Amino acid sequence: MNQSAEGLPGRRGFLKAGAVGFPAILSAAQSANAIKVGLVGAGGRGSGAAAQALKADDYAELTAVADIDMDTIDKSLARLQRAAGPKIKVASDKKFVGLDAFQKVIDSGVDVVLLATPPGFRPQHLRAAIEAGKHVFCEKPVATDAPGVRHVLETVDIATKKNVSLVAGFCWRYSNYIKETFDKIGSGAIGDIVTYYATYYTSPVKPMPPESTRPAGMSDVEWQIRNWYNFQWLCGDSLVEQAVHSVDKVAWAMKDQPPVSCVAVGGRQIPANGGNIYDHFAVNYLYPNGVRAFVANRQTENCYNENSDYILGTKGICTIGRGPNPRIEGQNPWAFEGQKNDMYQHEHDVLFASIRKGQPINDGKRMATSTLLAMMGRMAAYTGQQITWEQALNSQERLVPDTIDWKGSLAVPPLPLPGKTKFI
Repeated sequence: MNQSAEGLPGRRGFLKAGAVGFPAILSAAQSANAIKVGLVGAGGRGSGAAAQALKADDYAELTAVADIDMDTIDKSLARLQRAAGPKIKVASDKKFVGLDAFQKVIDSGVDVVLLATPPGFRPQHLRAAIEAGKHVFCEKPVATDAPGVRHVLETVDIATKKNVSLVAGFCWRYSNYIKETFDKIGSGAIGDIVTYYATYYTSPVKPMPPESTRPAGMSDVEWQIRNWYNFQWLCGDSLVEQAVHSVDKVAWAMKDQPPVSCVAVGGRQIPANGGNIYDHFAVNYLYPNGVRAFVANRQTENCYNENSDYILGTKGICTIGRGPNPRIEGQNPWAFEGQKNDMYQHEHDVLFASIRKGQPINDGKRMATSTLLAMMGRMAAYTGQQITWEQALNSQERLVPDTIDWKGSLAVPPLPLPGKTKFI
């Protein structure tokens, strides 16, 4: 281990020390070797991730923040200051604004980068952070098109070679009661899975404002980024951005093995106000041995809401989301009876523990697989065609522009029309 002038472990050596009981046994002197955290994307989800990261380790501190707005950064820091107090150590010259601000955070001397910008930027930001040797918390989904997924898969391999941790924001994987449920299913409690049906019926996440509210002189790119949830290239559509949580649970149940193919329907019932995403999807995935998985989502106000999973097996049925706890009915009845953890917090607890122990973890492959699984359903719905896993993985359609100019023009492609929109 490298030694500092004071005889304490050097910074990199300290972060890999792996002593039992970290961080509780850290001395005041050792706390000078805190884990420095950088936040990229200071909105609600990013601020939440930062609060959880700071809570995960006694000596984590936030030292740099990036966003497109200084006002957003300042509001985020004010909220975090109330929650984390002295752990907020963001100097005025470590608040970065603009589309290149992510790189400035990465270059600022941080150890961990939290990625919480719109998903269209995720492949670029993730590659830059990993290549720089940073540990990463990466929100879901990891891309909005197949080229982006392939780029991420390459980055995942780089993370392994660089021996850094990569934790994905697929939060259900870090829920103790959902993990116990899937452990039961994996051990045969419902027999062989025959059918999986998942719903994600809810209201719009960030409704598109009328064009009349667009400030005079605001560019197309800025307008779209500020309303990112309503554009395919930025969010990936509702199935890929939000209902991907349900898709991820399907992938989990299927042991992260890909399906053979899928067909889907989807469309837009409520006017998009200039956006180009669907407000509903229903996907039918075909797995080997005739196993089917169905995922349906909707983002419409004043409708029936439900976020549930119904898993049918040869020996029973597992239900999640209908009632306070998951349950299994059939030959091996069971219900979760323990104390539920905070899965959002646990993601960061696991990440920071891996850093302290010098035992990197890497969620990369499954986070890419689940993203592509949702994307595959979107492709089938957009085109009206049956799409195979190989087609989805090798799709050449690029939604994210090669060049993004904050002040530039950017036409919005029309809503896809099944039967007319071609698979690329």
